[in-house]
Amino acid sequence: MNLILYLLFFCMGMVCGSFFTLAVYRIPLHQDITHTRSYCPNCNHKLSFWDMIPIFSYLFLGGKCRYCKTPIRIRYLLLEVLSGIVFVLFAISIKLNIYNISMQIIPYTVMGLLYISTLFIIAGIDKERIKVEKPLLLFGFICVAVYVIYLCIMRNVNMYRYVIYFLIACILLLMDTMYLRKKTKSNYTIDILLLSILMVLFTFEEVYFYTVIVTIVAVSIQLIIKKLTMKKNKCVKVENKEVTKIPIAFYMCIANILTMLVTNMYFLG
Repeated sequence: MNLILYLLFFCMGMVCGSFFTLAVYRIPLHQDITHTRSYCPNCNHKLSFWDMIPIFSYLFLGGKCRYCKTPIRIRYLLLEVLSGIVFVLFAISIKLNIYNISMQIIPYTVMGLLYISTLFIIAGIDKERIKVEKPLLLFGFICVAVYVIYLCIMRNVNMYRYVIYFLIACILLLMDTMYLRKKTKSNYTIDILLLSILMVLFTFEEVYFYTVIVTIVAVSIQLIIKKLTMKKNKCVKVENKEVTKIPIAFYMCIANILTMLVTNMYFLG
């Protein structure tokens, strides 16, 4: 029976992974992500139901658009598979099985999946554009706020810790708004701080500490690889400063998801 439950989570993850690819593409372009049907970005042909079945559509179509035969980037397939795996690992990490489903574990399960989904989309956009979309952060804070209210009402959790972090987030949003008026663009540093507060609110300080360590290691490895690559290509001059930017939010999101899964397995084991 548990196998059926985990298979259901994998299917949910695949469907969400398909949505993540759509959101990562459309949100930076300020396009609708809920009502407008999916379409091929090359020929703009609207996709049918059979073109949008996670994983299987990619395999059956040979990784190409059915209509214009343009190759579809394999990252879409990988993200769908990875999302399914992460959803299953989350269910396993909180020891969710067919026999212990209750009103106590369901809220955390739903909130956890929403939180992971938010981080997936933030990571995808930051990987391509070195940018954290503010609406995604706000969505994350709203979800956490709803969950905190539930904890305070149903489980009598002390809310002072949460209030302090939410106040800090409000101050940072105000600072970002003032910076936006002067520079006409968001401050990436403030966005990273807001993302950090979101992580602390849901996964607590210890998990965030591990997240920072993993992020530092990952960023260091990327910088080392870049330096080694530049030494091998001494004749190539780097004139554009954009190539030196590191997608910090991308590494933070991936690190936070991994550390959350590991710590769940450790503390809930």
